[in-house]
Amino acid sequence: MSRKPVPAQSGERSRAEVTFDRPQLLPQLFGEYDSNILALEERLGVYIHARGQRVVIEGAAESVAHAREVLQELHARVIRGEAIDTGLIDAVIAMSSEPTLSGIIRAEASGGGLPPIMIRTRRKTIVPRSVAQTHYMRELVNNDMIFALGPAGTGKTYLAVAQAVAQLMTGSVQRLILSRPAVEAGERLGFLPGDMKEKVDPYLRPIYDALYDCMPPEQVERRIASGEIEIAPIAFMRGRTLAEAFVILDEAQNTTPMQMKMFLTRFGQGSRMVVCGDPKQTDLPGGPAASGLNDAVGRLEGVEGISIVRFGIADVVRHPIVGRIVEAYEGPDA
Repeated sequence: MSRKPVPAQSGERSRAEVTFDRPQLLPQLFGEYDSNILALEERLGVYIHARGQRVVIEGAAESVAHAREVLQELHARVIRGEAIDTGLIDAVIAMSSEPTLSGIIRAEASGGGLPPIMIRTRRKTIVPRSVAQTHYMRELVNNDMIFALGPAGTGKTYLAVAQAVAQLMTGSVQRLILSRPAVEAGERLGFLPGDMKEKVDPYLRPIYDALYDCMPPEQVERRIASGEIEIAPIAFMRGRTLAEAFVILDEAQNTTPMQMKMFLTRFGQGSRMVVCGDPKQTDLPGGPAASGLNDAVGRLEGVEGISIVRFGIADVVRHPIVGRIVEAYEGPDA
């Protein structure tokens, strides 16, 4: 590997070496044509040179220390079987800047302290890609009712579906119930062509996509047919008691306060409920003030047994441009 050095950031020049004991894993760590190393150089302003099992990092002292920590964490993730891509690189860089998560990373690497933070499904093992995701994944295990608030691309619904699938696989819940407002601010299904399933499926497509990512498609279809997995608009929840179920409400900002109250009071014994939404993106005619999500958070924050997790722009794990778009529309504190 030989390239033109990346100009280092201002500060004292430094050099560090890292030796990896599993050379067969280095191609996965470095990426095709060293794409992962190039990404690290670009993001951290360092120069990385590898010969065999030894990697040399040069640049400003603080940047070199940061790059070394990130490289070691990425190597640990390769050992655990994770695929390295630019999204994960950005996430590890961001997380390594947080003292609390840095401690968690070191504890996991040493085999002590806190257990690894992950969700295991039939198709993949999912790990957090931001500090807020780390907190959220812990709350998904420890609390019965969780509100996940924040902009698009932060993994709110995806992680909830993954946790639901994991619990269905282990038998800790008997069924999954996944819901969202079928049409913004009114669920006017009669104007759409087709039967009820054909009317609501387009609005529930993101939930199907998350399910297919965590389970083989044939299993998803079989469990839907048997009733173990139910995907339905929120109107179908009225009058029911949802026991021994993992219940997810997506796009909750588009519920009215009465719809939200109805949904929350469906909670039954042995269940877990996750409510996901972006309080700033409601499509209701009255705007955020008319949103059942905002109303519920205002009433329930601080209530025992209810957890509220807030995501921000820094937690966007889709393409980096998504975070920049959110910031352009909503400001840096979105």
